[in-house]
Order: sequence, then C-alpha cells, then structure tokens
Amino acid sequence: MLRGSAMSNVQAVLDRVDADLEAALERLFKLLRIQSISTDPAYKTPCREAADWLVADLAELGFDASRRDTPGHPMVVAHGGEGAGKHLLFYGHYDVQPVDPLHLWNRDPFDPALEETAKGKVIRGRGSADDKGQLMTFVEACRAWKAVHGTLPGKLSILFEGEEESGSPSLVPFMEANAEELKADLALICDTGMWDRETPAITTMLRGMMGEEIIIKAADRDLHSGFYGGAAQNPIKVLSKILATLHDETGRVTLDGFYDGVHDIPAELAAQWEGLGFDAAEFLGDVNLAVPAGEANYTALEQTWSRPTCEINGITGGYSGEGFKTVLPAEARAKISCRLVWDQDPHAIRAALRKRVEDMLPPDCTAEFISYGTDTATVMSTDDPAFETARQALSEEWPKEAVFIGCGGSIPIAGHFKEVLGMDSMLIGFGQADDALHSPNEKYDLASFHHGIRSWVRVLAALA
Repeated sequence: MLRGSAMSNVQAVLDRVDADLEAALERLFKLLRIQSISTDPAYKTPCREAADWLVADLAELGFDASRRDTPGHPMVVAHGGEGAGKHLLFYGHYDVQPVDPLHLWNRDPFDPALEETAKGKVIRGRGSADDKGQLMTFVEACRAWKAVHGTLPGKLSILFEGEEESGSPSLVPFMEANAEELKADLALICDTGMWDRETPAITTMLRGMMGEEIIIKAADRDLHSGFYGGAAQNPIKVLSKILATLHDETGRVTLDGFYDGVHDIPAELAAQWEGLGFDAAEFLGDVNLAVPAGEANYTALEQTWSRPTCEINGITGGYSGEGFKTVLPAEARAKISCRLVWDQDPHAIRAALRKRVEDMLPPDCTAEFISYGTDTATVMSTDDPAFETARQALSEEWPKEAVFIGCGGSIPIAGHFKEVLGMDSMLIGFGQADDALHSPNEKYDLASFHHGIRSWVRVLAALA
C-alpha cells in the first residue's frame, strides 16, 4: 500500500484521469473506427492502419515505438521509462473479430458510441472490449502519469499484436527472433475480466487445449441402406461407439494417462473460490440448464477452472438435409477439444485419443486425423509478492477486494511468455460477462474503461 508523498503522487494522476476521460474516449473511438479484422485478407490495410495509429500514439507519450512487419499483420513494439522497480511488458491485441451477422447489430459496428443501458453507460462497437478498450486503459494510464509527472511510471515495454483473433501465426516466431529485446521481469496481459462489476480479479489459471478431428472411412462411396444395411460397416455407428467410451458414468475421461499431471487446487485457493459466492444454478440457468454435468464430486467452478475436459464439438456424416435419404455414409467425422490443466501433456493426450480410435476400429474401416493445435495450461505462482501487491492496488480502486480467479478458456500468449521468454504473466482485465465478445453488439462498460485506467495507475505505481 502506498503512503504519504507516494499516495499524493498517485492521487494527482487519478485526478488527471478523471479530468481527461472525455478525451480518452474520443481517442478510443478513433481506434475503434479502424476496421482491423485480422482473419479477412480484405482488411490487411486497416490492420496496418491500426498498428500505425498505435505507434504514433505511443510515440507522443515518449515511448520509442515502432511497427514491426511480419508475414502476417504487424506487431507494435515500444519501450520507455526507467526506474528501480520491475521492468514490465504489457501485451494486448489491436485486431478484432469479423462483424457477421451484420443484420443483428443495432448500429454500425465500426461507428462506436456511448449508450445508456439498464446497467449503466456502455461503449458500443466492435473491439470495445476485445481488446482495444482494454489495451487503451493501460495506454491512458501512462498518458495521465506522463502529463502529471513528465515521465512514464517505471521501465515499460509494450507488445501489441495484430493476429490474436486469427490464430497468432506470426507471434511465436516474432518472439523467438526478438527474445532479448522483449524480455522483462513480468508480463501484463489485459485480455481478461472482472469477477463481477464490483470485484476486480487477477486470473492465475488458464486451461490449455488440444484439438483433434477424427475421420472414420469405410466403403468407397455412400451405400443404399436397403441393399447394404446390415452387411456393410456404417462409419457413423463406428464413430458413435468410440465417442461413447470417452467418459465413464461419473464424468471422468477414460483415455489412458489423461489425468497425469492434474492436481487438486491448494487449500487456500479453494477457500477463496468458495468465498466468491458462485451460484451454479444461476450460472447454468442463464443458458436454460440446471445440473452440472462434469466430473462428480467437483463444483461447477472447479469443473470449469481447474479440471480438464474432453468435449465433442461437432459430428458430421451421411445425409442431414431436409427430408430423408437412406444411405450408409462412406465416412463420418467428429471434432474434439480437450481443455487441459496444470501439467497435462497435450501431445500425450492426442496420442492416447488416436490409440483409442485405432484400437476400436473394426474390419473394413480406417481412421484419419487432423490436428488443430496444442497449448499447455498456464498456472501463475501467486507466491511472487508482485501478485499480492497488485491485488491490493486493485482493491483500492473498486468497491470490493480483488480476488485471484481461474479461467476456463485458453490465452496462449501467457504460455508463450513463459516458454519463449521465461517470464511469468499477470492477467488483469476489466471485461464483464455480458460484453458480447465475438458477437453482435459488443460493448465495454464505461465504468470498466474509466476505472480500468485508474486501476492501472495504481498497479503501475505499486509495481514499477
């Protein structure tokens, strides 16, 4: 906790943030108007425009900022400030998801505006929460600090990516090629959210993922079920039988070695999660469900944050159009994703899944596989005093104390920072569950933007 002159130095910056909020919003709106859709080649020029806009904005704050071209969309790299505290590397992404279906938007997705809602004012527009609004909270905190003190708040580096929404194909090669330049004491990632509107959070657990497509083939063409039914193998039946063996009656995954490297959460973290007051009935009720369907003897929060899964994401085969067509399909396909935790090895799990399929193949059937990437889980060590320092700083800004939480999703950059640069990451974001990420009518609460800026001022003062 800051005291005396240090606290007065911070308060002056917080006052500047409040006074400059309208101008900060207009800067964010300028960035939001740039149609930086990374997955569509038609938007290559707007992606470059967004990178250049950020370079110019960071340069105005005194950063040594540059656009770094890659085989895909550019990176933005910036360095600035000095001090005896931790050297911090901040990561965000300036690219956004496509806006389809456009007719479901209530306004032009690239014409951002403030809107009044039942829960308060929101910033409406594509990228407002994911991730332009989030990354600009950090930039605006630096701007306010520079305006008050004439310097940046400590030794800072920035890495903004332009391909996060399209698989980040250039990210790891760029990090490997520029590892010495990018290394810092701690990485900060803003692509996460709060526990609720009054409770800020630091995400300390991210699940990894292994994706696999299974293709079962039999006859060389679709067969008439009257002529061949009963005598010929049916790939849908074969595949369905295999998929049905992936879980036992308690919800546990049955693949050999699947739980190798899975641990129970520490008692102190379990107690904190229990204190969050998570309501599983409300969580599932929001999507018209009622009963947790994961592993028995684990809460819904544990099932989504700290336990691994094996989910069937799609099945295709045969005729599924209107009407009826009596065929035995030549092939059937299933897409499977495994969310991984702790020290699970995604490569070993892929091998176990393929072995299960191959062991259960009957005569006349073959199997093919398509891999869709692997990412290990990331678990941050909250033993690092920086985590508690940041938690206290966040707590000073919001009505309720900040908490350490898990995340059921995967944010590969945190793992890349660890594997490529040897750095731990701290994930602090101000998104809300109803921000409609990747969906029509994406929004970012004005309170998230405003208090997010103020939060970074406090965190930077405490860490840097």
